[in-house]
Formats: sequence, C-alpha cells, structure tokens
Amino acid sequence: MSNAPILLTPGPLTTSLRTRQAMLVDWGSWDRDFNQLTASLCEQLLAIIDGAASHHCVPLQGSGTFAVEAAIGTLVPRDGKVLVLINGAYGQRLAKICKVLGRAYSTFETAEDQPTTAADVDRLLAADPAVTHVALIHCETSTGILNPLPEIAQVIKRHGKRLIIDAMSSFGALPIDARQVPFEALIAASGKCLEGVPGMGFVFAEKTALAAAEGNAHSLAMDLQDQHAYMAKTGQWRFTPPTHVVAALHEALLQYNEEGGLPARHQRYADNCKTLLDGMAKLGLRSFLPAEIQAPIIVTFHAPKDPRYQFKDFYERVKAKGFILYPGKLTQVETFRVGCIGVVGAAGMQAAVNAVADVLREMEVLDI
Repeated sequence: MSNAPILLTPGPLTTSLRTRQAMLVDWGSWDRDFNQLTASLCEQLLAIIDGAASHHCVPLQGSGTFAVEAAIGTLVPRDGKVLVLINGAYGQRLAKICKVLGRAYSTFETAEDQPTTAADVDRLLAADPAVTHVALIHCETSTGILNPLPEIAQVIKRHGKRLIIDAMSSFGALPIDARQVPFEALIAASGKCLEGVPGMGFVFAEKTALAAAEGNAHSLAMDLQDQHAYMAKTGQWRFTPPTHVVAALHEALLQYNEEGGLPARHQRYADNCKTLLDGMAKLGLRSFLPAEIQAPIIVTFHAPKDPRYQFKDFYERVKAKGFILYPGKLTQVETFRVGCIGVVGAAGMQAAVNAVADVLREMEVLDI
C-alpha cells in the first residue's frame, strides 16, 4: 500500500492505514455491536455541527448524490418548489434531481467563478412566493468556489423558506453551526473531508420537518423518514448497510478528533492549499478562482496553453510520479483540478508541485 499513488482528488481520497485496517473486520448487520457503531457514528457527526438538539443524522447507503436525492425526495413535498442556486456542475445535478423526481423547481445560475449572493436570493424569493425550499451547494466541487452560506441562510429564514445544503465538499473542514445557520437539511458523505472511504451518505434533517415528511418520498430505499423511524425503533438499518464503510468512517472520526477536530482539519487543508497555490504560481500555472472565494478543498488551474500539453499525457506522467490529479469540469476553458484533502500534508503537496514541474519539463511545456 505504501507504493499506492496519493489521490489529490475531491474524494475518494487518500486514507490512513488505520482507516483501511478498520475494514478488515466483518460485521453482522443486525448485531448489537454494529448497531452501537452506527449510533456512535451518528452522534459524532451531529457533534461536528452542534446539531443534536435540532436535527437527526440519517445515514444512507450509496454515494453523496444518493443522499442528495433522498433529501430532496423526502423533505420537499410533492407540491413544493425548489429554487436551485447554481454555479457549477453539482448545482446542475441538483436541478436534474428535482426534474427527475417531478418536483417543481426554478434555477438561478451565476458564472462558475461568481458566488451566489444573499442579495440575489432575497430578490428571487421576493419575486416568487411559490418557492418552499432553496438548495445551495456550499463548496462547488467543479471549481472549488465557496458560496456565502451564513448570509444566504439568514435571508432564506427571513422569507420563511427552508434551506437544503449540499455540503459534500465542505462538511468536516469548513465550519457550519446548526445553532447559527438555519437549515432543514445538510447533506454530506463518508469519503470527503472526514477522510473515510466512499459508500455512505448522511443527511442532517431538522427533526420536525423529518417527522412531517411521511409519505413524501418517491422511493422506498431513499425514504429518509422511514429510514430514521426504523433506526430509532430498532437500532438497525432497514436494508443491508455498508458495514465496512461504517467501520472505516468510525475509525476516521476517531482520528479526526485526535487531530483536533474541525479547526485542525481546516488548518491542514488551508496549509495544503497555500502550498499548492504558491508552488503552482511559481510554475506559471494560474488558478481559476480569486483567493477570496477559493475554498481549501480543491483548486482549479488553467491548463498550459502550449500545444504540447495534453491532459491525458500530463495525467499519466504525474500518476507515474505518485500523484493522481483530477480533470477539469468547466465547459468554457481547459482546466485541471488538484485536491487539498485526504491524509496528506504540506510536504506532500510540495512533492506534488515538484512532480508537476518535472512532468511539464519532460513534456517541454516548461522551460525552467
């Protein structure tokens, strides 16, 4: 495993040996010990947002998108309407979920380097009283842009509407306090900033809203209200749980707390991001976003304009030096992305920058 490349991607990401070793134990899905593991996991997750008093943590099998779809399908009534705020691919995906589920929705789209503002949301809600819910991507993974969640949340509350937050790429690293940021649902997953492995999503659902959601869901498997009610009654998952993923995340959370919790995780990622940005700038590689809206999660870089640069060749050469990068997800300009998250520190990020420099020299794109 020591020869495996470091994943500089937004998840799956590089995990610790302890986290991987936690998956060597097989668990009975109805066993009391596993039920206790699940309960402990949910309790620790709620603590990260100080949400135990106001929200339930409902885990769900599958990727983060499964949990987003479950949250929309469970919490938005069939006669509700969602305002989807978009500045990237994951906002577009959320709108597509609403369309497929048959939920009425409208979209507000800004450029991929332009955050949605609280003033935008205030104007949109004033113009359309039919809106019941607003859906926001906190950190849009397609670029790394950070949207101003606290300000937008207060506007939504003032209008008497409900907020659904896709916090897939921010939860665990960027602070969100349920006592200060009003939301009906916040959605995240195991394989991101908590440094677990992929395979499980979870939704922090406001208690009264979840209780009132019976019968909303379009799907038996994705009914969060039914999932929570069954777990509260029996301690068990309704259907076969991802036992090894749960065990790995539980172990990853132990390490998260040992490291110092959210402040320490945020600081490490911020240091990673600074090392990356500073190093790439010295190579002449420009980041897509200005620093003030760049989250320390994933950074998008403009591709070199040299015709000798081809992403596939660049990717394979960097991989051979021990680092896996991520393709760009923008439609208008050619880019590539580098993640700052996972079990990696500033020294690892500098090594990645050095590998990029070596590769660009080999490709005769850089002459330094």
